Amino acid sequence: MSLILFAFVVRVRDGLPLSASTDFLHNKELQERKQQLKVISKSLCLLPERGTVRGHELNIHFLSSEGVSYMTVCACSLPAATAFCFLEDLRWEFTACFDNSAVTLASRPYPFLEFDSAIQKLQQHYNQKGGPSLEVTLAEVQEDLRTSPPQVLTMEDVALTNGAANGHVEQAAASGQSQRLEPISAPGILSLVLNIMCAALNLIRGVHLMEYTFQDDYDGLWNVVAFLLAFLCCVCQCHLYLFHTCQKKLKAFTLLTLIILCNAFLFGPRNIWQLVFHMSVACLSTLLTLHRKLLDRNMDCGV
Repeated sequence: MSLILFAFVVRVRDGLPLSASTDFLHNKELQERKQQLKVISKSLCLLPERGTVRGHELNIHFLSSEGVSYMTVCACSLPAATAFCFLEDLRWEFTACFDNSAVTLASRPYPFLEFDSAIQKLQQHYNQKGGPSLEVTLAEVQEDLRTSPPQVLTMEDVALTNGAANGHVEQAAASGQSQRLEPISAPGILSLVLNIMCAALNLIRGVHLMEYTFQDDYDGLWNVVAFLLAFLCCVCQCHLYLFHTCQKKLKAFTLLTLIILCNAFLFGPRNIWQLVFHMSVACLSTLLTLHRKLLDRNMDCGV
């Protein structure tokens, strides 16, 4: 079985595909990885020079140098040092054939499609020999990876970086695409309505109690704090469901915990059924937030 399944060369500044190996396989995970390559290529200007995106059976490795990124999809059993050695050899092959000016002036996708034969030859050599012809090259790469290991990324990290690039970096219109969340479902709309209702109830009760607390004494001050904190958590839950953010799971469970604690503290001003209602709405919102995924774009970078 081949260990290096696909290779891809792109321009870093805008993700323009320059060349790629011809793909004859129809492996489902390989097709998914190739789609992810296209997403990663749009964020290369903000990503480290070397990186790895791990998968179930296939990994993505990339190496960026002098405005060009060399990317590959490999079997998980292939050592990272061998994969990056392949990318280093691919870099030397490409720079020997094309100079920086040719890369800079490229305006259409795959302008160096004839480089496919060189990629196929190098890929075949690695798949048959299991590594480079010179062991010293592999040893140098292994030592380099020990001192400066590639950053391990997730597709969520890449999507956030892609969004940052689209928001703050001037790019061509063709590359200005960001990841979006899946459309809001009917249960999601219900959750938002109920969360807004809970937030409104918390705010009204908190403000109303605040008036009596400041007029008479400060015995109910912590109840006011609990109502207002629950109000803020409900608003944050709505925001967390509507917009993608990093560490979503941690934030979702933190908000859920705060709402449960606030309502448990408010046992007395609220009866048991009111507490169950508020906590159930918080649990529903958390569940739907965690199950709302990034929208999968059908982008294929194969040749």
